[in-house]
Amino acid sequence: MNDLSTAPNTGPGASVHVDTGGALPHNIEAEQQLLGAILTNNDVFDRVASVISAEHFFDPVHRRIYETAAARIHKNLLVSPVTLKPYFEDDEGLQELGGPAYLVRLQGASISAFAARDYAQMIYDLAIRRELIELGQEIAQKAGKIDTESDPKSQIVDAEQRLYALAEAGQSESGFQSFLKAVTDAVEVANAAYQREGGLAGVSTGLIDMDKKLGGLHRSDLLILAGRPSMGKTSLATNIAFNVAKAYKKGTTHDGSEGAIEGGSVGFFSLEMSAEQLAARVLSEAAEVPSEQIRRGDMNETEFRRFVEAAKALESCPLFIDDTPALPISQLAARARRLKRTHGLDVLIIDYLQLVRPATAKDSRVNEVSEITQGLKAIAKELDIPVIALSQLSRNVESREDKRPQLSDLRESGSIEQDADVVMFVYREEYYKEREKPADHELEKMANWQNEMAHCHGKAEVIIGKQRHGPIGSVELSFEGKFTRFGNLIKPWQDGSGGGSDEF
Repeated sequence: MNDLSTAPNTGPGASVHVDTGGALPHNIEAEQQLLGAILTNNDVFDRVASVISAEHFFDPVHRRIYETAAARIHKNLLVSPVTLKPYFEDDEGLQELGGPAYLVRLQGASISAFAARDYAQMIYDLAIRRELIELGQEIAQKAGKIDTESDPKSQIVDAEQRLYALAEAGQSESGFQSFLKAVTDAVEVANAAYQREGGLAGVSTGLIDMDKKLGGLHRSDLLILAGRPSMGKTSLATNIAFNVAKAYKKGTTHDGSEGAIEGGSVGFFSLEMSAEQLAARVLSEAAEVPSEQIRRGDMNETEFRRFVEAAKALESCPLFIDDTPALPISQLAARARRLKRTHGLDVLIIDYLQLVRPATAKDSRVNEVSEITQGLKAIAKELDIPVIALSQLSRNVESREDKRPQLSDLRESGSIEQDADVVMFVYREEYYKEREKPADHELEKMANWQNEMAHCHGKAEVIIGKQRHGPIGSVELSFEGKFTRFGNLIKPWQDGSGGGSDEF
């Protein structure tokens, strides 16, 4: 047991020394042979440039040689010991290694061009290990320094961000792919839809008419779901999330990996409502108990039993909620990646776009929204999932006689409209008609109003204003306000024996 009198100082401003534990991982021979291969055959550079850059070399001289070689190759100039010699005449580091003659020795130690990429990957991996060690030491030093300015929680967030940035940097770009591979992927998507009897290429929303119009939620798509307040955009998003998670079935996908063959795992970023409020909405829909009754606890025995049974049934649903407010787009992306890695992720929903923060403050709100929408589209492509982002509409809608939203009503519409693959608007005529109720003594107006209300009662429209892979148009849905639930609308010519709407 340590004597307290000799224990290290742990008062304010104290710091803990961290031992590096020996030399940092590196492989000088691999660096020499790779540089030699580039000096012998400049085409090798194109094979390794997507894997490494100058900063990944451990030896500073090797770093400068690679940097100079890269600059010349980018200008379509020859790189050899002779052409590089003038750049290193006065280089002190190279003088210690034998001067320009060292470049000739590098060329003599070159490896086969076929092995160059393997050597480059080795150099890159060792560089990442060095960065991890450096980051670990920095984390330990910060944690050891006890002061009032840096609390442990903020240190954890900072460390997590830097770790994910390091992981992201390690993803080499895929670059060009052959048309054959692209065609094969397209055929596989079409085959998946065909196997579902001409159904969907994407994940089903659980709303038949919407699925027909969209073909389901397509992977790597950014879908914007917009509407004025009280139109029900959050309700529709939670309905879709619940439908997708409830239908989840695990199995072997067409590419041979394990994943969702029906439905999917859903991530829901609720930046406006708490996780508990969002869960209450989902339970209200599933248990058919009005959400305000759930909040008040005003339920009879039958309703409470239904509520508890619905809660038990939903326990196993792969629906994950993050209600952290004002998340920066970079952190949102990192959390989505982590969810995909730990629990799987097939659909991501953000409620709502204007509450996401940019990674860095911009000079205008339009530029900030542009960074956010580009970031969301990047998440969709990187994780290969559909991303649904809710968005507010400007007040221009309210000043028009026809209150149906248009693309121009999107706030900061330029970037949102440009980056989105699908833009949808939720519109409920009933909401506006309720506010046009005439006075009781105006009998004729009252009769007309009642007829119009009867026509639009319990109905909602989802207006598809933009769709890259399909038609635009309108989808009619049923809407039950007391359960905040959207469903499939039974048309007059369809069998109405079930009554009302076909709910999910």
